[in-house]
This record gives sequence, structure tokens and C-alpha cells, in this order.
Amino acid sequence: TDLTGRPVHLEAYRGRPLLLSFHRGASCPLCNLRVRELIQHHAALAARGLQLLAFFESPREALLEHVARQHPPFSLVPDSERRVYARYGVEASLWGHVRGLCSPRPLQALAAGFHPRPEDWGSHTLPADFLIAPDGRIQIAHYGRDIADHLPLPRLYQALGAPSSSPPPPGP
Repeated sequence: TDLTGRPVHLEAYRGRPLLLSFHRGASCPLCNLRVRELIQHHAALAARGLQLLAFFESPREALLEHVARQHPPFSLVPDSERRVYARYGVEASLWGHVRGLCSPRPLQALAAGFHPRPEDWGSHTLPADFLIAPDGRIQIAHYGRDIADHLPLPRLYQALGAPSSSPPPPGP
């Protein structure tokens, strides 16, 4: 069930590409930074037919307090019991957590105004992204190597038929 209470069934998305994006907790700075990037690129991605579902291992209330404040134009799905995470083999790694903290991304997220809350500090879940083709098969399975590693946007654009050089600049 998504944040608005609508049931989520993959069959309803058949016929167009779909990105399933798995994140950590609702206050995770890196996750919120990624959501911001997806919001900025949403119009260009939607023009290529992409639909998007963003999963979080947080309860609905936490998503409303944190991620939903960005007003994403795609569905947020709370999965605090990690049922869907388990079905897609999304893993956790202490080493991946530490390695991600050593990248420049945490500083970018903090500079963007995203700050973690204690309830999300214990999560070592690594991000994962799955591009589902219009026929329902998994076209790309990207399992993050660390907590800052999502499917690169240029690779996503390329898979959707855009030039591989770089994604278009984000909108306002």
C-alpha cells in the first residue's frame, strides 16, 4: 500500500517502464537527496514513459514527516517490515554503510539540508534500483555497493533510449 493508501500491484504498471527504487529510512539524508534528484528529473523521465515507485523501510508516519515534504510526483511506499525488500533481495551491510559514509554524497546531502534522525541510524540497508521493462521483466537490477550507490541517472536515461552521454539538466 502506498503512502496515500492505494494498493500497489506491479501488474497495474505493465506496458510502460517502471523504476522500483529501494531506500533506507525516511530521514536518511542520502535517501532524501536521491528522492530530490528523482523529483528534479521526473518530467524528463516521465516523457520517456517511466513510472516510479520509491520504497522506504519506515512506517507511513515517518514518510509523511520527512520524504513526503518534498512532494514527489511518484508513489512512496512504506515497508517497515521489509517484505518487498526481501522479495527483491535487498541486503544490508555494515561495511557498505561505512564505505558510503566515506564518499562525498553524505556531505552533499547535509549541505542540501537533509539530516538524519536517531530512528534511522541503525539501518545498514543498501539501496537498490530495478528497472522493470514494459513486458514485466527486470531490465536492470542495480544493487548498491554502499549506502550512497543508486542506479546512475545516465545509465537509467540510456536504458530508456536517451543518449548515454548525460541526463538533461534538472528542472526548477
